[in-house]
Amino acid sequence: MTYQILILLLIGYVIYTIDLKQKMIPVPMVLVVIGLGLSFIPYFSSLHLSKEIVFEVFLPALLFTAAYQFPIKQLKNNWGIITAFSTIGLIVTALLLGVSIYWISNLFISLSLTASLLLAAILIPTDPVSVTSIIKKSTGDEQLADIVEGESMVNDGTSIVLFTILLSMFQTGERFNFTTFIEQFMLVSFGGILIGLLLGWILSKIIHLTKQKEYQVMLSIVMSYGGFYLAEALGVSGVLTTVILGVFLSYEIEKADEEKGIKASLDGFWNIIKPTFLSILFLLIGIQAAGYLVFSQWGLALIIFGLTLLARFIMVSGFIYAVPAWKGEFRDDFSTISIITAAGIKGSMSVALLLWLEKTVSAQYDVLISLSFAVIVLSLIVQSIGIYPLTIFLSKRHKR
Repeated sequence: MTYQILILLLIGYVIYTIDLKQKMIPVPMVLVVIGLGLSFIPYFSSLHLSKEIVFEVFLPALLFTAAYQFPIKQLKNNWGIITAFSTIGLIVTALLLGVSIYWISNLFISLSLTASLLLAAILIPTDPVSVTSIIKKSTGDEQLADIVEGESMVNDGTSIVLFTILLSMFQTGERFNFTTFIEQFMLVSFGGILIGLLLGWILSKIIHLTKQKEYQVMLSIVMSYGGFYLAEALGVSGVLTTVILGVFLSYEIEKADEEKGIKASLDGFWNIIKPTFLSILFLLIGIQAAGYLVFSQWGLALIIFGLTLLARFIMVSGFIYAVPAWKGEFRDDFSTISIITAAGIKGSMSVALLLWLEKTVSAQYDVLISLSFAVIVLSLIVQSIGIYPLTIFLSKRHKR
């Protein structure tokens, strides 16, 4: 397996190097497509992506990096819309999408409401890592890209809480109960946030105990992974803990002007880890997805993909038009809503939840796995390719 991983890293290096020169290639999409191709080569057949690998190795690093590198100024300026989209907005999207899947699926296969909501929970987290730079370049609107990125950072935590509650209902056969759902949601979410605040405060104090940058980086590794594992062991959201911890550290770094070297040292390490992990992760996603993409319900998968975009469009429209302050921030409401909708690409968190479902349910529910993989791959390919021409078209439309 070691040799195969080295080859995957080499492929990732080549793709990222090409992207560095052209700055317009949606790297995760390209890596997934290459992974689909590699699945036909027997040499890579031993590679397998599991829930444990994604949650225990990849996610803590990717979440922490996104959180501590997110600009605090942009978080302060846009915290309201980011929070709304990634919490209440995500729940609304899940309900819209889940109910839609439930009704549409009756034309193809019979899915229960709980199964439909579970599928929706897998498909609602966003991963705009491949398109935020494209949005900035094509629109010149950094605020829009920061909102999309900030939403993604927080909604990972919301989506995993939704998923765990719905998965429990699905396994026990319990009917969906909105009151029970909200109680569990609040417990798991606020528990993760509180642990994140506590560990973030501790990290902000002890990171100044040494001036050695290498030891500060070591501490960030311990806290990011340790915080995630601790929260999960306590039954609360490790994702929210890691995100809050990272944001707390970002605030501390920005506040301590004399310690600006900390960020440079952290970036020197985590900016290597991020593309390394993303290369391996998305190539493995492609390799593993291939086996599930040969199934008879592609028509339903295409419809569900369309419903994911429609549900997100309705949610984003509702919030922007309902809050005058947000509506007034953007020069063209329709263009803004369309770009935010298209930028809601499925990615690493959706795959993590999908692998969790794969490990938990019996073979009779393989259709759920196949539908999820199909929609995720469609999202990565169609939305990643479409975001640039869409932003250019909408920019021209606005100038007319």
